[in-house]
Amino acid sequence: MDPAFWAKAHGASTHLPLALAMCSWGFDAAGFVLISWPVARQFSVVGYWTMLVGAMGTVPAVVSGLMLTKGEMMGHDVLLFHHLFVWPAYALLVGLATWRWSVGVMAARRAFAGYLTVAFVAAGLLAGAGYWGGELLLGGT
Repeated sequence: MDPAFWAKAHGASTHLPLALAMCSWGFDAAGFVLISWPVARQFSVVGYWTMLVGAMGTVPAVVSGLMLTKGEMMGHDVLLFHHLFVWPAYALLVGLATWRWSVGVMAARRAFAGYLTVAFVAAGLLAGAGYWGGELLLGGT
């Protein structure tokens, strides 16, 4: 298949999980901090669903990325930096979504604080992966 197809598919499919993971963290953090507000539960529900859908959205991003690199898991130069961020982010997103799905919308406050910390790290890794992916696209070294 035409490599340009996979480049376009990868570019199109990566934005959904990236945006949803960051939104999930934001809504979950708001629900956590504003626990006494009536809207806190709705924030948690939005955070729950955006994490689950974002994690599911990683599948086409990973498949298209692997097709684009012909299965190369690490690479070199800018591709290596992209993958050093993207693989841990992928693992964390799948793990976070699995945990979140198993405990439901609301979890024990202390456990949820840990979840938010890991979700923040995952969002940062996704941002790094997006940066290095952009460098690949725009002709970084």
